[in-house]
Amino acid sequence: MQTKPTIVKTKNRGMANFIAMALLPLSGFATDIYLPSLPNMATSLHVGNIEVQFTLTLFLVSYGLSQLFIGSVLDSFGRYKMGMICLIIFMICCIVIANTHNIYIIYAMRILHGLTVGTIVVGKRAYFIDVFTGDTLKHYLSMFSIIWSTGPIIAPFIGGYLQQAFGWQYNFYFLAGYALLFLLLEYVYSFETLDHFYPFKLRSIAKVYANMLQTSDFILGLVMCGLAYCMVIIFNMTGPFIIEHTLHFSPIVAGYSSLLLGIAWMLGGFIGKATIAKPFYKRMVVNIFLQVCFVIIMLISSRYIGNLYTLLFFAFIIQLAAGYTFNNFFTYCLSRFPNNGGIASGLSGGMSYIVISICSSIIILFIHAKNEFNLALSYSILIVLSVIIMLKLSKVKLV
Repeated sequence: MQTKPTIVKTKNRGMANFIAMALLPLSGFATDIYLPSLPNMATSLHVGNIEVQFTLTLFLVSYGLSQLFIGSVLDSFGRYKMGMICLIIFMICCIVIANTHNIYIIYAMRILHGLTVGTIVVGKRAYFIDVFTGDTLKHYLSMFSIIWSTGPIIAPFIGGYLQQAFGWQYNFYFLAGYALLFLLLEYVYSFETLDHFYPFKLRSIAKVYANMLQTSDFILGLVMCGLAYCMVIIFNMTGPFIIEHTLHFSPIVAGYSSLLLGIAWMLGGFIGKATIAKPFYKRMVVNIFLQVCFVIIMLISSRYIGNLYTLLFFAFIIQLAAGYTFNNFFTYCLSRFPNNGGIASGLSGGMSYIVISICSSIIILFIHAKNEFNLALSYSILIVLSVIIMLKLSKVKLV
């Protein structure tokens, strides 16, 4: 195993690796666990569907923006203490949400959720860049989207049962308990992994950012990541309303549906990891082509069939391909600048989530969550944008 021995504590390394991997899906848990509860939250809080969906948007925006700047802070002041502080704040915000019926307080707490989760996840991604090198580092980086997908797989499944048994508030009690558990594990087993603390000088930091932002393959790759994950977010925001309101199924069915599509994303990640040695651009072209074919069939079939099974079948295929896209491009972008792991990790996540926030907000605003055709239309917009980016990448030399 290729490691950087000056910063690795052999005694706790295995447990520290586990904790880092277990915290990577926190963003997925923070968004997906209460997806089956969205309709019930709207009723309980006496607000509309859009207002409740906005809690997801605010999280995505603050999560994305926090990652843009937090990498430089983590590269200067370390990962460990800031991660601990953010876990405490995240836990408190969960408890506040569970005990209020004021949508604006929930909005504020969701913004804090985004800021704290962004710091935690960037720090844990940077942990692997700090500790490992070479093929071992690539192995872990390619595992990120697979590990992350455990959130979308497990969280809605748990959330559906919590909603059915106790109500939407217990989704946030669960998140508070999750944060408390890993806060204690962090305190006992984790450690600071940053070997060299970079001076917090705005001019030198700005040069690093400028270099990354001027690297076209890096930026286009992050846009591809954002478009791929936006397909997941679009279903997360619209799927429960289609399944529960239009198709008249229970929150548990909505939870199982999100579980199935989380498995699709994970499978895409596994396929991406298995084909990592194949020519990069060619396999991405084949992947996008399959998405184009299936979204066209989905658009046509939804006009004539349109039931839960066709909805999930086409969404499964499209999100499997999206998971493949994300795995490949995120691995590529994270390994692009190994000497500035915190900034690269933060900028990768931040840029991706800005794309996600903008695209998902616009699509949700103009294409309402009412049927399979509208979901297919949302997918088709994102896939067309992906084709445009792939055409631009064909003119760029990939390293």
